[in-house]
Amino acid sequence: MNLTWSKRLLLGFQHTLAMFGATVLVPIVTGLDTSVALFTAGAGTLLFHLITKGKVPVFLGSSFAFIPAILAVKAMYATPADPNAGLPYATGGIVVAGLVYVVVAGLVALFGPSVMKKLLPPVVIGPVIITIGLTLTPVAYDMARSHWVVALIAMVSTAVVAVFARGLLRVVPILAGVVFGYVASFFFGLVDLGPVARASLFSLPAFTAPKFSAQALAIVVPVALVTMVEHLGDITTVGATVGQDFVAEPGLHRTLTGDGLATSLAGLLGGPANTTYSENTGVLAVTKVYDPSVLRIAAVVAIIMSCVGKVGAVLLTIPTPVMGGISIILFGMIASIGMRVMAESKIDFSNARNMLIAAFVLTLGIMSVLGDANPAVIRIGSYLELKGLGLATLVGIVLNLVLPEKDKDANPAPSMESRSKVDAGGSGVGLAK
Repeated sequence: MNLTWSKRLLLGFQHTLAMFGATVLVPIVTGLDTSVALFTAGAGTLLFHLITKGKVPVFLGSSFAFIPAILAVKAMYATPADPNAGLPYATGGIVVAGLVYVVVAGLVALFGPSVMKKLLPPVVIGPVIITIGLTLTPVAYDMARSHWVVALIAMVSTAVVAVFARGLLRVVPILAGVVFGYVASFFFGLVDLGPVARASLFSLPAFTAPKFSAQALAIVVPVALVTMVEHLGDITTVGATVGQDFVAEPGLHRTLTGDGLATSLAGLLGGPANTTYSENTGVLAVTKVYDPSVLRIAAVVAIIMSCVGKVGAVLLTIPTPVMGGISIILFGMIASIGMRVMAESKIDFSNARNMLIAAFVLTLGIMSVLGDANPAVIRIGSYLELKGLGLATLVGIVLNLVLPEKDKDANPAPSMESRSKVDAGGSGVGLAK
């Protein structure tokens, strides 16, 4: 399809809108800088396109999966004088997590994409994703309870747009929920526009250097195991949308490397980890325009927006209950996506092996909400601790490798009659990322 530059710019700005709400949500929830997040999303996307030969039409934005790890590290180093003192250690973990992608990309180049499916099958990843969503709900609740009316307005408007809207509006329900919640907040006197008036029109994002500690690395780095599986799913989905096999060309090893180095770049500059965005895949499906250069235009627009001081100031004025209401939906959807992963993979939970793996992962992961009272902690030396999501993922991987799989022929397939009864009673729910 031949596109004029004016159409490319318009389509690129549309992709920027699609990623905007989710990309800025992560820094708002965690305390990272929103302008830095926009800059690293744009710069990371351009780096990804460079490494993948400019062939894959994706946008890289802030990853939700790292939120609990960032918050845990933030709390670990917080002081009364500086509650955000732990954020540089969290971004240090993000730098190393991105390098894990590169290591796995090397393994994929040597042994093929099947190595990821062997180590991280749905029976491990599904419960891990559920854990991520469930352990975040206390954070969302604390944010929303300061003004439940505003939080509910944000939640309901997001849901209505997601279900009933059409066209471009349907792919930006998060942004719509923030806007409706923000407008409602004016009527309750929750918005202070003072920071917007004081902000300069143009300013560089407040980049910060990462710091490194063994404890922070043990919490943040294991999340990469989850997001790499998410990456594989996203790249496969984009390929199906466009009608090309990007796992074969430019290759999963290149897309993993691009995603990983973009994440490391974000951590080096003080931003959240990056991940491929299915929001923008939805825009591809709606517009039928698959030209990767349009996504690169969106990346440049994001970088320009990050340097407009007024934009960052407006984002900082979004009231906490608005983001609390949005977060309740998002974190619940993350857990639901984990259930969808297991459902679509048709995991047999009558098999004791699968039940045990899921049970261990869920229990060890959810126990992280106990904080210092969590008994599920492995200490290595004086400084390194493995707990929560990291411990749950490791245990899931080990159990999957050591527990023998049941012979598929040991249990006969269900009859057509029983299968039809199951199908008649089931229902499917499609969830956006």
